[in-house]
Amino acid sequence: MNIIKQLALGTAAAVIAVGSAQAADLPLKAKAVEYVKVCSIYGAGFYYIPGTDTCIKLGGYLRADLTLAGGSAYNMPAWNGNAGQKNRLANDYIFRSRQDINIDTRTATEYGVVRTYFDATFSWTTGAGPIAGADPNTGVGVYYAFIQFAGFTFGKAVSQFDTPWTGYPGNNTSFLIGGYDDVTGINQVSYTAEFGNGVSASISLEDQSAYLQSALYNTSVTPNFLAYGANSYAGTSIPDIVGKIRVDQAWGLFQISAAAHQVRASYYNQALETSGHPSDTWGYAVQGALSLKNLPTGPGDSINITATYSNGATRYVLGGVSPNSFAIYGNNSVPGTYQSVAFGVAADGVFAGLNNLTGTGIEKTNAWGVRGAFNHNWNPNWSSSLFGSYTKIDYNGTATALICTGLGANVAGFNCNPDFAIAQIGTVTRWTPVKNLTFSGEVLYTYLDQAYSGVLPLTASATKPAANYEFKDQGIWSGNLRVQRNF
Repeated sequence: MNIIKQLALGTAAAVIAVGSAQAADLPLKAKAVEYVKVCSIYGAGFYYIPGTDTCIKLGGYLRADLTLAGGSAYNMPAWNGNAGQKNRLANDYIFRSRQDINIDTRTATEYGVVRTYFDATFSWTTGAGPIAGADPNTGVGVYYAFIQFAGFTFGKAVSQFDTPWTGYPGNNTSFLIGGYDDVTGINQVSYTAEFGNGVSASISLEDQSAYLQSALYNTSVTPNFLAYGANSYAGTSIPDIVGKIRVDQAWGLFQISAAAHQVRASYYNQALETSGHPSDTWGYAVQGALSLKNLPTGPGDSINITATYSNGATRYVLGGVSPNSFAIYGNNSVPGTYQSVAFGVAADGVFAGLNNLTGTGIEKTNAWGVRGAFNHNWNPNWSSSLFGSYTKIDYNGTATALICTGLGANVAGFNCNPDFAIAQIGTVTRWTPVKNLTFSGEVLYTYLDQAYSGVLPLTASATKPAANYEFKDQGIWSGNLRVQRNF
């Protein structure tokens, strides 16, 4: 019996020893995988970056866009260049395909939320002329790139002057002028204070060099109907100073904005600093905005409207992407003329002189505009917008005299007046068969109401020959088809 017990114990010990040795060779149990977790603090679409307390959201859209009878993509009217001349070099259709990617990160801290936001676009455009990029048709753009912390915004963001709908009260076109538009963002340092009950106020320093300088013409240097002399803006010295008060409520929004804009000329003779220069001056712009919701016409309907006035700060009325010079040709109605034409040139101001002995000060330009839209939902899948604008550029008497000195002011039968207005009206209808996929069609009519009148011999310009031209108001149609998928 003792022998059997000893054998059994020995066998058991051997088995335990072998088992222990094998267990020592096995790998340790792996840690649980840390899956991405939903971050519901900031709304739908946010997730925690693994291993951090930062939430991230990825989004964007892909858009296919076709402009008909326009001057550029996104339903730009045929109001200058070959399109305005209506010559055979103009393209009757313009395609653009665009991918937008945006990245939104947010982290809760003892000072509040730290947010970063980045938005970039990749575009392929044909028919609109070269676009910056490695390929002449390809464009890469950075719309927004900013940090927000403790009420401050640093970087490229929507201007504090602007409204939440920027230049789009109800339109697809990027060229509904009559108010401010910086949909692609503007470099700034701003602070926003929230007072509760939807009331907020902002103060901002914003870069004027990219979008907010119109033109500053020296009329003593070869003026013509497309440029009233040499564009003589100097380098920037002080950023635009912008302030805003806004009220957001269930019924809509009310906002008052104001901006101070330095107008700073280079030298009278741009190649010689001893020629002197005009004294710096300040322009300004003010804007009132109103949005009405919960209309009796239907759920989700809205009215968005702005009214803007500027003195020496024309881009606040012309928007961010429209040209400064407009030239639309048409048929003639006066015998002995080649064609009719409408001109309009916008500027922050004009001056004259080639040295400090004969040079003048800067005469600032007045501009004002109204822009708005009514947006209506027919049902969950169909919606329409009716939109329009009116923009007026006004040169004072001294500025008019400086401009017209070199533009045929003394020619019999010709009245020289550089003031002009642009009226626009359009409509767009959208079909959304499934969520975040929208098909839309837009039509826009643009009318250039100029103040020149009579007949004048003009020199050759692009394909237009030197001939007598009748000065006459002009109207043009353009259209846009779009498919867009948001994600």
